[in-house]
Amino acid sequence: MTTTSDTDEPTLTVDELAARAGVTVRTIRFYSTKGLLPPPVIGPRRVGHYGRDHLSRLALIEELQHQGMTLAAIERYLEQLPPDLSAHDLAIHRAVVASWAPDSSEDIDRAELERRAGRSLDDGDLERLAAMGVVARAEPQGTYRVDPGLLRLGVQLLDVPIAHETILAARTVLMEHTRSAAHELSRLFRDEVWGPYRERESDPEHVAAMRSLSAHMQPMVVQALVTAFQRSLKEELREWLKDS
Repeated sequence: MTTTSDTDEPTLTVDELAARAGVTVRTIRFYSTKGLLPPPVIGPRRVGHYGRDHLSRLALIEELQHQGMTLAAIERYLEQLPPDLSAHDLAIHRAVVASWAPDSSEDIDRAELERRAGRSLDDGDLERLAAMGVVARAEPQGTYRVDPGLLRLGVQLLDVPIAHETILAARTVLMEHTRSAAHELSRLFRDEVWGPYRERESDPEHVAAMRSLSAHMQPMVVQALVTAFQRSLKEELREWLKDS
């Protein structure tokens, strides 16, 4: 059974962590021996408990593997991260890493969907996930088309004490503004970078520089957008709390 610490931080047994992360206990033990996961907090009866940071780190490792990175490369990547990163910060890293991958979806049955979600899903949960664009019913009957990059976020939102309509309204706002930002950034890149490149495409050094920029542009822009949004949201919340 899931327990709760004094700071209201949920703690999970290794079996619960494996179920929530959609991996095996053996995988968690293996990652721990490789130093990819920090050790658990040892509680009564010498039982190890894991928190949100472990779950977020597992999600990041999964995403890095999805990008084709070897365990050695993942180990080097994680070693470069500050040791005190919160679960929230790890989730941001995963979002940036996921932005490197092309859009993808998978058709899976309900049992596999629940395994990846780390919990059972009733019909109401499936309806909410479908409304958020996380899953869609597919053929044959009982099969669901899933966006792996959104599944973990969608499952977390199932437990958020916010009206379903509010979540959908927030999603609409985010989609509208991110599309607008993407459009303006694309226009800026096209007019200020791609245009001059077309005029100098015979220059080998410039061609190499453009290829390098194109390869790194998306993750850099995503990181910049995430950082800017975080700061703006903090300022808005600070003003709202000050006036309330």
